[in-house]
Amino acid sequence: MLRINKVVIISFLIFTQWLSWAQNNTNSPYTRFGYGELADRSFGAGRAMGGVGIGLRSSKQINPMNPASYSCMDTLTFLFDFGASGQVSWFYDGTNKQRQLNGNVEYIALQFPITRRLAVSVGLLPFSHVGYEFGETRTENGLSWGESFSGSGSLSDLYLGAAFDIWKKRLSVGMNAGFLFGNITHYRNLLFPSASGADDVNRSQRYEVRDLKLDFGVQYTHPLSKTESLTFGFTFSPAMKLNTTMYDIQVVGGSTASGYTRNDTITNYRYDIPNSYGAGVSYVKENRLTLAADFLYENWADAHFDNEIGQFKNRTRVAAGAEFIPNYNNRFYLGRIRYRAGFHYSNSYLRVGRSAENGYKGHGYDEYGASLGFGFPLIDNRSLLNVSFEYVKVRPELRTMIDEQYFRFTMNYTFNELWFFKRKVD
Repeated sequence: MLRINKVVIISFLIFTQWLSWAQNNTNSPYTRFGYGELADRSFGAGRAMGGVGIGLRSSKQINPMNPASYSCMDTLTFLFDFGASGQVSWFYDGTNKQRQLNGNVEYIALQFPITRRLAVSVGLLPFSHVGYEFGETRTENGLSWGESFSGSGSLSDLYLGAAFDIWKKRLSVGMNAGFLFGNITHYRNLLFPSASGADDVNRSQRYEVRDLKLDFGVQYTHPLSKTESLTFGFTFSPAMKLNTTMYDIQVVGGSTASGYTRNDTITNYRYDIPNSYGAGVSYVKENRLTLAADFLYENWADAHFDNEIGQFKNRTRVAAGAEFIPNYNNRFYLGRIRYRAGFHYSNSYLRVGRSAENGYKGHGYDEYGASLGFGFPLIDNRSLLNVSFEYVKVRPELRTMIDEQYFRFTMNYTFNELWFFKRKVD
């Protein structure tokens, strides 16, 4: 119990510092649009396996991608998971190249049983990230001026989830009830030469989101033999109109005599998150091999943003991965390491550069990623230190759009402890 108490205390301290730690985790100019870059919500093994999780079911890992997975743990187990990541990004606009470095705490989660059939999980996950800064000098009708754009912020999901085994550890249902919260701020500045007589214009738009979010999941496990099984998973997150307040501040002229400031607080605009449907499957040979694949579909085309529909397009994501353990019971350490690899593909939900020339359809990009990683068992052979390496290529639909590449490093610690277990000494 002493070790569990220490973990709970550490978890509370991390949680209370989350808002100050949760800084930008991206430098992509595409995050100027919508809710920014959608976060990868997979943990540990799933992250190194291409970001799979819908069909994964393990008593040794927390998996909030499908809340039905919580019930697979036994009544003596307590799980704690904490992850952080670092990222190197490269951007190319056809002329200029730029490199950026980011790092951030990603998530924290706990999981524990209530009864033999019921288990609970609570955690804090990222939903999206915004972080960019770019600008240019423009000339029109003999007048030159500087135009700059920047933005920062994130949305996070504080969830409480539960899963219940309906039938003999084969059929499980689960739900996450989350509180989606965060702030996103966009800045746009127009700077004119003093000799032009024109007033500078500075504008900021701050979005504050505070609302509930629901996720539902189901998993069915079919045994193939004493050590082999297939698990099928399905998830659904309903569309929701978010409680959002937008603060629009525009300053013209600064301290000049003609300057003025306009403040608008907008509460009646509509901001949505879409219906999300997921399906996944995994094959498991106990303590030896795991193969998994996921499919995700999000109906962003019907979602409003800034009270307008049509700013987004539907998003699809597919992923697949594998985990291999050479010899789980081997006394040699290398035989007990978990070796993982995977890949994923997705298209962006954003429509960038919407104009009359393209019928206000805009253009998006495709994302391709490959990952590998390792799960290093600790002394008790229950807890794990997971590391993963991921390369991501962002391929825009138009050559004139910015080309992006990422190299991400993620590390997470999975604490797996026996709960209320007492050893008897004769």
